Amino acid sequence: MRIAAFCVGLAVAAGLSAAYDNYLSAKHKFDAIESDRLRPGSRVELTVPELQAYVAREAPDGVRNPDIRLEGGGLATGSALIDFTKLQRAQGHPPGWLMSMLLAGERPVSVTARIRSANGQATVDVQRVQISGMEIEGPTLDFLIHNFLLPLYPDAKVGQPFELAHRVERIDVQQSAVEVVIGR
Repeated sequence: MRIAAFCVGLAVAAGLSAAYDNYLSAKHKFDAIESDRLRPGSRVELTVPELQAYVAREAPDGVRNPDIRLEGGGLATGSALIDFTKLQRAQGHPPGWLMSMLLAGERPVSVTARIRSANGQATVDVQRVQISGMEIEGPTLDFLIHNFLLPLYPDAKVGQPFELAHRVERIDVQQSAVEVVIGR
């Protein structure tokens, strides 16, 4: 019985260690990109386990169990359990009474987006959003973007091109990794 408990403990410790190592690896890669010291033509590959570990560690209050899936061809899906009222409070924007009543509690959220980039610019096009299993689209999706996302993240660009920072030439979303190519 003690051997089984020891083996389980060892497996848990190894899993936590691997996640921590993946987080440190991703953090190191992001720091290298942000240092602006990478040579033109450098390629930085962020694997799915690195991205998973980074997002799990850096997720804000109100976001639990984040998950990233890369589908290749520029498509990526992020999902998590999100408590929108807790997230808004953590960002310094306490929700009004009506929004508190509508958005209280954790909800499973999934967002699929296509990321296109070239020549130091990128565009993120939201393909699909699901909240609590319900597909959000059209005017309702526009309402959520304009009244929830943009007030929390005023610099966010959805459906319009934006400049990539730190001399990033392009970001290629593949099935197993995201490759960041440094230019200029």
